Amino acid sequence: MKSESDKLVNKHKQLNQTDNAKVISHVQREDGDWVRHTLMLEGLEVPFVFRRKQQYQNLKGARVNLTYYRHVEDVAGIEFETMKVVRIKRS
Repeated sequence: MKSESDKLVNKHKQLNQTDNAKVISHVQREDGDWVRHTLMLEGLEVPFVFRRKQQYQNLKGARVNLTYYRHVEDVAGIEFETMKVVRIKRS
């Protein structure tokens, strides 16, 4: 039986799945009516970003399962790679 994340990854080939990743940093910032969340994961140097309407529990030190895709932002002529999170759950 396939999980929901497996179905998403199979349907949308640009999506990636990471399981049981340890969060080493979790920052929450106001972004208009939304709250922008930025996660840094152990062993990776790329930020994982998602937005919610409200604050979220602090995930620092937690293990999470993420479904995400690569996103490149151009800021002042410099490209910054981020991972845009589609789905996040605690492991």
